[in-house]
Amino acid sequence: MQNRVFFPQAALDAWIVDGTVDLQQSELTIPGEGRRYKLAEAVRVLREVSGSGDPHEIVGKVKALVSLQQLGAEVVETSMLVGDAAYDVEPGWLAMPVGTWADHLKSDARKKARAGRADPGPRTEEDLLAGFIKRTV
Repeated sequence: MQNRVFFPQAALDAWIVDGTVDLQQSELTIPGEGRRYKLAEAVRVLREVSGSGDPHEIVGKVKALVSLQQLGAEVVETSMLVGDAAYDVEPGWLAMPVGTWADHLKSDARKKARAGRADPGPRTEEDLLAGFIKRTV
């Protein structure tokens, strides 16, 4: 399965303002590495709040908005209704890498982004994202 990561809307807003990421249409780039990600609107489902249970077993998961809409979900800011169930959610974006990590390591975009640096950079996608999040939180 392809790596995916959830970026909360508040974090993404802050990163855009301070220039930590570049966002063009639905593609996010981490400039220091040249790594690109396609974005899809999503929510992280925090808790069920109506007491009707979690019939779709989505609490604790990140779900693309399009898949939730197929279930009949209605999302308004930090609330979501799916049938009789109500949920608290965190809005954000599901990011999926453009191309494989191996392709990225050989890419001109990475070479350009890392020009002049002696360190080899992150060895895996997970290392890149962990370092990025640690630097920006």
